[in-house]
Amino acid sequence: MEAKWRWLLVTAIAPVAWGSTYFVTRQFLPLEHPLWGAVLRALPAGILLLAVARRRPRGSWWWKSLVLGALNVGAFFVLVYVASQLLPSSVASTVMATSAGVLLLLAWPVLGERPHWLSAVGAAIGFAGVCVMLLEGTGAVNLSGVLASVTAMSMSSVGFILTKKWASGQPILAVTSWQLIAGGLLVLPFAVILEGGVPALDPPAVVGFAYVTVVATALAFAAWFTGLRHLPAGTVGLVGLLNPVTGVLLGTLVAGEVFGLPQALGTALVLGGVLLGQRGAGRARPVSR
Repeated sequence: MEAKWRWLLVTAIAPVAWGSTYFVTRQFLPLEHPLWGAVLRALPAGILLLAVARRRPRGSWWWKSLVLGALNVGAFFVLVYVASQLLPSSVASTVMATSAGVLLLLAWPVLGERPHWLSAVGAAIGFAGVCVMLLEGTGAVNLSGVLASVTAMSMSSVGFILTKKWASGQPILAVTSWQLIAGGLLVLPFAVILEGGVPALDPPAVVGFAYVTVVATALAFAAWFTGLRHLPAGTVGLVGLLNPVTGVLLGTLVAGEVFGLPQALGTALVLGGVLLGQRGAGRARPVSR
């Protein structure tokens, strides 16, 4: 049991860091360069982890890295960048929170991880809490931003499941670095063609990119994939509900967004759903094959 909670705490680093990314991107990074934003986030983080892992892909991992790099990094980062610029932090992180249920459902047919009913109830309660947090104070919602966020959530959910399925026995830092580098390289030519040269960055943008690269990418993805290695995918998805909680709290404390009774109640429901889901995760049974 102690080991399980240790892995849960490690995993929680990722959604907390990702929840802060919406605010940092919206406040400090250039709006007109989403493609370069993805490249400057992914490539340095991947190179940093590769320098630590010191292992290159072999055999099928060349094409697997490209697939996972596209799903989890390349297209995902571009879409999240766009969503972060078009939506309030709370809304963007809320749409991404639906991945908790998607991971729970995908893990059943793909990984043979049948969810316990407590996990399903916990996911439902957690998502209800996320919705409650948005009852007021969000203003008009940009539909293009919502579409970008939903697409990013769907792609990454598939990518996370495939990572768990394929990465067994591979070093976590190495697998993470391959995906980040592949994703960054996939976006790079489109960034050059469509957005021109590397954008000029003012000091706040440099600090912003340093944060999202080191903390919200290198550290967060390594923590997330470590959680997927040691915990059921549905459990990891439930921990991901901390993403919108972070987004709402940062939006309130730093950006002046509203935090009233709905936000307090929603936060409590999210945390309760996560804790309930963890009880169910320990009772889940693998599907017999």
